[in-house]
Amino acid sequence: MNYLVRIKKVFLILIPFLCVGCLNYIQDVNLYADGSGFMKISYWMQSLGNENSVIAEKIGLFNSDSLRSAFQSQYNTIEDIEVYTDSTDSTMHAIIELSFPSIDSLNNHKSFRDYNFSLKDGAAGQKIFSQFIPPVATGFGVNRSDFSIQYKYTFGGEIITHNAQDNEGRTLIWNYTLDDIGSGKTILVTFKPFKLKQTPYWIYILSGLVLLVVVIFLFRRKKD
Repeated sequence: MNYLVRIKKVFLILIPFLCVGCLNYIQDVNLYADGSGFMKISYWMQSLGNENSVIAEKIGLFNSDSLRSAFQSQYNTIEDIEVYTDSTDSTMHAIIELSFPSIDSLNNHKSFRDYNFSLKDGAAGQKIFSQFIPPVATGFGVNRSDFSIQYKYTFGGEIITHNAQDNEGRTLIWNYTLDDIGSGKTILVTFKPFKLKQTPYWIYILSGLVLLVVVIFLFRRKKD
């Protein structure tokens, strides 16, 4: 059984015993028009004490080696993995930072196989991006509304249409609880990629004037 399956199965079983209050998950992605990008996954949860912290670490949720094994693949580069405990509020944190050459190829990654990433051409000069958010099963007695899940996408272009709940400029934000997700949700965005900066027209005009002055100068010099 690979680390990812182990993490998922044991995590779902132990949720009622490990959580106090809520678990928070954030997936923050910078996506470019060519499909490449950067992803930061962060999650944190409160701990009942040292014993539960050890259990959570052993099953891989807060163990950097287990997380590295789960997210290592030919489809991405692991930029950084950080696991720490904040003693001020008794929370355990995990942060995984990835870069990828093609978000579509992440569908072949064992950690994202159910996400159905898609980036395709839309209307002239536009791109259409989508991602499926799969349903999450939990143990008996778990308050599903206590789980906070956020997806943030920043696009390298002008946003045309989207189904996000909030936005900060080119950054779109989706916030859900497990009950909100239900049988699954789909992120859907149409954007128009930024073009490479074009040379300003005044540069051409100035170049033309300089060339004209040079030609006139050479012509007069030849006459003299």
